[in-house]
Amino acid sequence: MNALRNRVQLIGNLGDKIEITTFDTGKKVGRVSLATHETYKNKNGEKVEETTWHNLVLWNKDAEILEKYTTKGSEIAIEGKLTHRDFTDKDGLKRYISEVVVSNFLLLGKKRD
Repeated sequence: MNALRNRVQLIGNLGDKIEITTFDTGKKVGRVSLATHETYKNKNGEKVEETTWHNLVLWNKDAEILEKYTTKGSEIAIEGKLTHRDFTDKDGLKRYISEVVVSNFLLLGKKRD
């Protein structure tokens, strides 16, 4: 059962091009948002489309591959774990953020030129 703990799987479209930061040690981290879409009918029978945004974090080679082969709107499938962290913004306010640290991904959709 441990393999099922804190496991996230999503299929969606990238909200932008991945942003990569390189540290002094040479390690790289990439951050990008992923939009997932859900369609359902409400109690009045009307069709409702809902979009949820997820923050993704990719490390090293995975970040480089996503940078090379994707762009805004690219469809991907990801698997990873949900993490939470806090930080202090430029105004001194403490902020909280949830992210999916990606361990595996699959490029979907059309091959780009």
